[in-house]
Amino acid sequence: MWRGGESRGSGKTGRGEAGLLAQLRRPPGGRPARIMLLALLLDRTGSGVWAAASVLYFTFVVGLDAGRLGLLFGVAGVAGIAGSPLAGHLAGRFPVRSLLIGCHLLRLATLCALLVVTRFEALLPVVALTNLGDRAAKTLEMLFATRVAGERRATYQALSRSSANAGYALGAGLAAIGLAVGSRGAYQVLILANALSFVAAAALVWRTREAGGHPRARARADSGAEAAAPAGSTGRRRPAPSPWRDRGYLRFVLLDMPMNLDDSILGVGLPLWLVHHTDAPHALVPAFLVINTVLVVALQLRVSARVEEPRQAAGAVLLYGLTLFASCALLALSTGGGAWTASVVLLAVAVLATLAELMRSVSSWELAVSLAPQEARASYLGVAGMAQSVQKSAGPVLLTGAVMAAGPTGWLVLGAAVAGLSVVQRRCSVRRLDALDALHAKDAKGVGDAKDASDAAEPTAAGAPADRIR
Repeated sequence: MWRGGESRGSGKTGRGEAGLLAQLRRPPGGRPARIMLLALLLDRTGSGVWAAASVLYFTFVVGLDAGRLGLLFGVAGVAGIAGSPLAGHLAGRFPVRSLLIGCHLLRLATLCALLVVTRFEALLPVVALTNLGDRAAKTLEMLFATRVAGERRATYQALSRSSANAGYALGAGLAAIGLAVGSRGAYQVLILANALSFVAAAALVWRTREAGGHPRARARADSGAEAAAPAGSTGRRRPAPSPWRDRGYLRFVLLDMPMNLDDSILGVGLPLWLVHHTDAPHALVPAFLVINTVLVVALQLRVSARVEEPRQAAGAVLLYGLTLFASCALLALSTGGGAWTASVVLLAVAVLATLAELMRSVSSWELAVSLAPQEARASYLGVAGMAQSVQKSAGPVLLTGAVMAAGPTGWLVLGAAVAGLSVVQRRCSVRRLDALDALHAKDAKGVGDAKDASDAAEPTAAGAPADRIR
């Protein structure tokens, strides 16, 4: 499951000892990966600026009340859910590089529209399109990583998360300057700064090359390989499987949704619980973000180095559930003491929630890739991206409407539920991995038998057996 020391094998991931800066200079995938990581840093810097300023902008500049603001973000969340599968579907037909540039330009246009759009009815589609482009871009970045980094995708994921968190922190710091001014012009400068980050990111992505080649070229290569294959069992070409008909993969995505709740706990549940249910000072809230950012940047690469195989990722899911349960248990206990006791307990919760995030980031990523058929990975990863999008929309509602309303008992029930579901997720993932290994072994044996037979006869075109994994 988890193991320390140096990486075994032929370098599936980089050594944790190499250091973050050294890995950033020589990331898996070479120059295209290095350029993409820089684009990601600039993108997240702009996103950090907007994340810190958006609520205040819509409240004080546009003049939206709490009800309309909630509806605006709710519609944006629903649009974001559609962004991931849409990006995955399109990535199977068009170059990922071109689609990602299109997502950056879409967000550039919608952010600039915010400078002139103030009517609520017009803001709804503008903000929805922004969030759709944001979620689609994240899915395309993940797909780019699977193609350019190959078996070292866990290391690339660690580098991308470290870059993203550094960008968010830098963006939040820049936003603080504009928020201190507080004028309409200052907010508009922050919007333009976010828009400029999309221009820079699009320009950098344009400098990369398409990872894995054009989708149509890959399709022709696959067709050619099938046509040149030795005689097989059916002689028919296998259609690409659909993630929407794959019950096993859909079950993985469904169970992955509660495995993302650390995000809502850290960003929504923890601050609100501090304010309304403990005596801890409100000034402690920014410390949660600082702890999260520092730990992710410092530890993400080390954690990823310990999850090199799909089965190790399945084991990390179980550790995620236990860590999140410990976080929820501490939240339930934080109401009994004074300000100092509550402060120490809540800081410990921030540390545990961040550790859960570190384990989730590598386990969810690795399993989403490993459990998907390689010939339809783009569409499968698009569906897998819905887990985080749904959690971002439903997680805050769950915490504020049910968990926190039930008091300490609500946190204990939530922690126990996530821990139990993590056991189910691990078991289902291992079972699917075993089935995939068995099918691959059977296919390899069939190809070997067919090749032996072809030595004595002329080969004929044959297709691969249909996918039988559930």
